[in-house]
Amino acid sequence: MGVVKQIKKQAVVAEQAAARTADAFVANQMKSLAEAFRAQADTIRKQKKQKKKK
Repeated sequence: MGVVKQIKKQAVVAEQAAARTADAFVANQMKSLAEAFRAQADTIRKQKKQKKKK
């Protein structure tokens, strides 16, 4: 499994944890973490595409 796919999977896990928790603060933190994971995955994917173009 590639790095990007693993990071996206972690984003899904974080969102699931956010949905399960009763604490609003923790839920928001987990949602933020999921967004950060997705942003990281997008950045890595873009970097890989740029390397392939060179």
